[in-house]
Amino acid sequence: MKIGQLSELTGVSTETIRYYEKQKLLPMPTRLANNYRSYDQSHVERLTFIKNCRAFDMTHEEIHQILDEVNAPSTSDCRPINHIIQQHLLHLEARIEELMDLKDRLTAIEQRCRRAHTADQCTIIEDISKLDAMPTRTTHVG
Repeated sequence: MKIGQLSELTGVSTETIRYYEKQKLLPMPTRLANNYRSYDQSHVERLTFIKNCRAFDMTHEEIHQILDEVNAPSTSDCRPINHIIQQHLLHLEARIEELMDLKDRLTAIEQRCRRAHTADQCTIIEDISKLDAMPTRTTHVG
């Protein structure tokens, strides 16, 4: 199948598919005589896996690490993969805490503005501007 068909099947844009190829997340397809890329079911499966990992907010590096473990010769131990997932869960827990804090702060601002009767009485811009520096988003990328 051509790249457009793969894109349609998986819901991943052709640009993203090419990017994943360059990043070596997706195996390079064979080339037809006209130099078009030719994909098969293994590409559909890999792309679906990548898409699902990204939906879990996994980084490309984490996806690479998992794929490296799966593709390693004679690998029978999934502890390294479990470790990657455990580390990612810690990242998600930290991110959820950050998001809950942001939600609480924004809710308080919104409630103050809700009491305003006209737009010029709304203090959202002023309140947001006066906040202490917002926390930098937690990242788990090395």
